Amino acid sequence: MDVPVGQQESAGSGTSGKSTGKWRVFHDKFVVEERFMDPADRRSLYRAAMILAVVGLALFLATLVSVVHADGLSAADEPVRDWLLGLRSQTLTAVMIFLAVVFGPIALPIIVLVVVVAWGFMAKHAWRPILLASAMISGVIISQIILQIVRRSRPPVEQMLFGIDQTFSFPSGHVLGACDFLLVGAFLIFSRRKDRKAAVLGFIGAGIGIVLAAVSRLYLGYHWLTDALSSVSLSLLILGGVIALDTWRTARIPGERVTGELSKAETPRK
Repeated sequence: MDVPVGQQESAGSGTSGKSTGKWRVFHDKFVVEERFMDPADRRSLYRAAMILAVVGLALFLATLVSVVHADGLSAADEPVRDWLLGLRSQTLTAVMIFLAVVFGPIALPIIVLVVVVAWGFMAKHAWRPILLASAMISGVIISQIILQIVRRSRPPVEQMLFGIDQTFSFPSGHVLGACDFLLVGAFLIFSRRKDRKAAVLGFIGAGIGIVLAAVSRLYLGYHWLTDALSSVSLSLLILGGVIALDTWRTARIPGERVTGELSKAETPRK
């Protein structure tokens, strides 16, 4: 009896089905899973993205102008620095150095890499970890460009407690990295959950982490208050862009075509 061609391939080699399965898993990693949501919820996401982007841009421009003209918001730089200098102690300094290391240019990229790779392997689709990595890279590029344009000097080196740093200070790369990682990460995680209380707690935790990162840089004598404010404002702008892009690419409402098994399962039947 003749064996069909498809069965001959299966019988002749057990690797064909396995290869197809592995390719399917790899392919699915880079398929963007669309999700169904109410029209009002999608409008709210677009509105939030616009508000964050506008507020972030306005705050950054206000901070930039104040730094260039040495007035406005920058008037608070020295009083805040002097106040933090008065709080210095051996124990508090150790805590601030630990925070600076965690959010620093060595530890934070490693943390981000581990999170992105682990998330990418564990998740069926890699859209969100890729989006997180893209936001982090965008923040680094933007900050490096602005640093070279503004070329602002740091506080006096004799006030620095963790080695001398004579690079430019506006904006703070430590604070921008912490903001992007915590804010964008919180959005990408909690935007897929329906528990609003958990989302609120998640963003509160992100806010606490951002404050700690900013205070550590000011306390240790490496940045001015307006450096940290500029980083927060840039991160709000980046977060707004991430929300808009993620919503445009993944959010679908009744009447629109959806792909992906999860989206189809959640779409209400008429």
